[in-house]
Amino acid sequence: MRDAYHEELDSIGEGLVEMARLVGSAIGRATTAILDADLKLAESVIAADAKVDDLQRDLEERAVALLARQQPVATDLRIVVTSLRMSADLERSGDLAQHVAKLARLRFPDTAVPRDLHATILEMGQLAQRLMAKAGEVIITKDVDLALQLEQDDDAMDLLHRTLFQHLMDDRWRHGIETAVDVTLLGRYYERFADHAVSVAKRVVYLVTGEHADELAQAEGRTGGDGDA
Repeated sequence: MRDAYHEELDSIGEGLVEMARLVGSAIGRATTAILDADLKLAESVIAADAKVDDLQRDLEERAVALLARQQPVATDLRIVVTSLRMSADLERSGDLAQHVAKLARLRFPDTAVPRDLHATILEMGQLAQRLMAKAGEVIITKDVDLALQLEQDDDAMDLLHRTLFQHLMDDRWRHGIETAVDVTLLGRYYERFADHAVSVAKRVVYLVTGEHADELAQAEGRTGGDGDA
C-alpha cells in the first residue's frame, strides 16, 4: 500500500512537470501569435488552455484523495500541500499565456505590438519560456541551487518590463492610447508569468528544505558574509 502511495505522489509530480511544459509552450506560441498576427496560432493557444485546467483539476482531486486516505504527516504532507500550490501557479501561468493569445485575436488582422517594440516583446516571451522550462527542471531535480537562481533570472524580466514603460512614457510615443494599453497589458502578463515560474521554484525549495526560499537565501548571504570576514 505504501508503494502505491508513493507512486501516486510521483504521479502528481509528473503532472506538475507536464503542466509546466504545456504553459511554457503556450507562452512561446502566444508570443509568436501576437507578433505575427497569427489568428490560427492564437486560437490554438486559447483552446489548449483547457488541457492545463483539466490537469490542475485532476491533480487537485488526487491530492485531496491522498490527504483523505493516507492522512500524511511531515514530509509527505508538505509534498501534497506544496503540489497543490504549484498547480495553482501553473494554471495561472496558462491563463496569462491565454491572455496574450486573446489579445492577438482581438487585434487581428493588425498586431497589438508596434514594430519598434517587437524585439522587446520577443525577448520577454523567450525569457518567460526559459524561466518556465527551468521551473519544470527544478520540479524534476529538486535542485535548490537552481531554484534559487530563478529569482535572479527574473531580474532580467523586470528590466524588460521597465524598458516597455520607458517607451510608453517617451514624448516621442506616436502609437496612440489603445496600443499603449495593449503594450501595458502585455508587459504585465509576461511579468506575472515569470513571477509564477519563480513561485514554483520557491515552493520546491520549501518542499526540499522546509524553509522558505527568501529566508534560505538570506541565511546563505549571511554565511557568505561571515566567511569573507
